Amino acid sequence: MRPNRQDHPTARQNRHSRGDASIQTYEEGDLASLLEGRKDPLVLILDCVQDPHNLGACLRTADAAGVAMVVMPKDKSAPISETVVRVACGGAENIPLVRVTNLARAMDKLKELGVWLVGTADEATQSLYDLDLKGGIGIVMGAEGPGMRRLTSEHCDFLVKIPMAGKVECLNVSVATGVCLFECVRQRTGAK
Repeated sequence: MRPNRQDHPTARQNRHSRGDASIQTYEEGDLASLLEGRKDPLVLILDCVQDPHNLGACLRTADAAGVAMVVMPKDKSAPISETVVRVACGGAENIPLVRVTNLARAMDKLKELGVWLVGTADEATQSLYDLDLKGGIGIVMGAEGPGMRRLTSEHCDFLVKIPMAGKVECLNVSVATGVCLFECVRQRTGAK
């Protein structure tokens, strides 16, 4: 083992994540009980996020924003692996993760439970910053590259875009998730 030198520091241990962590996941039938007693819940819906680093970063941000649960499809999504848990820095252990067979059906169930669904799409005309995000809200994020699937998009109540000032067409899904979730936090806390 090499000694720790000032010009070659050893990476610090991630104190938020345990390598032996077994992460409990929930199913579609658990949606109502997970939201029970929560006033104006904030939900994150990830449509086929496949990169484990992106998924882990989304879970970390979701935990920081006070998200009530994260909903994602069982298929075409990254599994909850050691990499996801490590990158999430505790987010995977702290937030209920709901893996569903049919994302559109789960979205309909969330609507029945009083959650308005806000999807992000490059083709949307309304800005994220012009929408009231203070009630029960589900932020719907699409996959890396293709974005939301057509059926997922059709089940959203609103489609919004993040205004882009530069030349890049879109943000990384984990970065866009952070922007959207913390706009919800800003509106809910009255921060200027």
